[in-house]
This record gives sequence, C-alpha cells and structure tokens, in this order.
Amino acid sequence: MTRPKVPRTAPADLVHEPGDILSVRPQLWRIHRTRGTHVLAWNQQRGFGPLPTMRYDPQHEPTGPSSEGVMYTATSLATALAETFQTTRVVDSRSFGPQVTAWTPTRDLHLLDLTGNWALRNGAAFALATAPKSTCRAWARQIRATWPDLDGLWAPSTMTGDANVVLWSPGQSSLPAGPSFSRPLAEPTVRAIAARIAHQELGYRLI
Repeated sequence: MTRPKVPRTAPADLVHEPGDILSVRPQLWRIHRTRGTHVLAWNQQRGFGPLPTMRYDPQHEPTGPSSEGVMYTATSLATALAETFQTTRVVDSRSFGPQVTAWTPTRDLHLLDLTGNWALRNGAAFALATAPKSTCRAWARQIRATWPDLDGLWAPSTMTGDANVVLWSPGQSSLPAGPSFSRPLAEPTVRAIAARIAHQELGYRLI
C-alpha cells in the first residue's frame, strides 16, 4: 500500500533536531481590518477557531471560543499583501479599513522551522506546507501539544515562498507595547508602495 506523502494526522512521537527550532527576531508585518465584523487589535491573537480557511490554527474541533490563540504574520510587506488578498488577487485599500502594521518582537522567537527537512524526518514531506488546510491544522495541533513552550511556526508562504511567522499563545509575550509602523492601507504613501508591490511583484490589482 502506497504511503501518503503527507499523512492527515501527525505521529504522536514527533521529534526535532537542534537546528529545527529557530531563535529569531524578525520584523513582522500584518494587515488587519479596523471596521466591520471580527475586528482584532494589531496585537490581539484570535481565540476563536479553528477556521476552515486557515492553515495552522492550533485550536481543537469543533470551532468555537478557545484558550488557544493564533496570529498570522509575514516577514515582508509583499508577502503580507499576497496572503491577505490571495482569494481575489485584488488589494482592496478601502473595504474594512485595512491597516498595515509592523513591529519587531521584544525577544527572540522560538519557532519550528517548516522550511527545512523537519517534516520529512517526521513521516511527511516538505509538501506539508501546501497540504490541505485541514491536514496542516491537524499537524499544528500535534506540534502545539508536543512542544507547548514553542512560540509558533516559521512556515513558507504558499503565495510568495517567503517566510510567514505563525504565533501561538506563548508568542503573545513577545509583542511590544506599540508597533514600529502602523498606517491605513489607503494612506497615500502606503497605497503607492502597495500599488508598486501589487503590480510589479505579485501581479495583483489595487483598488
């Protein structure tokens, strides 16, 4: 019987080598809504989940309020734009009042690196990053249970290939009192930068 490249559930005995856990303090980017439903502050993790549209939610089924938090961030503005507007490939600078926010963690983040061979050594493959989202969430839950002190994941963006940082509950303590940058996406300077990235790097439209 052929073994699946990425099993739907992770093994209970996950292991890691020293190099699989990164200690990094990158600048992080997030585009978050300021109007409409489900508004969260720039530094607020989402405690409701898991959501079927999200890849690394650590909450257990069924979907509902949870003590487990999650926040999706990117290591570049381009990846943040690509991820946020991937469904339509249209950067919408008006609806829901999108805000572009960046900050540097107050300490090193301890993140499981999914860009290397960790998945392969644990019975999956690098393709874990592009597996069905339900599969990724199952692996995320097992990772969270196995290493509860882990701040989250260093994972490749399925859109740009650059790094995303997924922060779980322990990562909340790394957020500073205030961001280093936070402006509306519709602000003229920010909109001009986003337009250049959208057109030249992503092939997205901007409205």
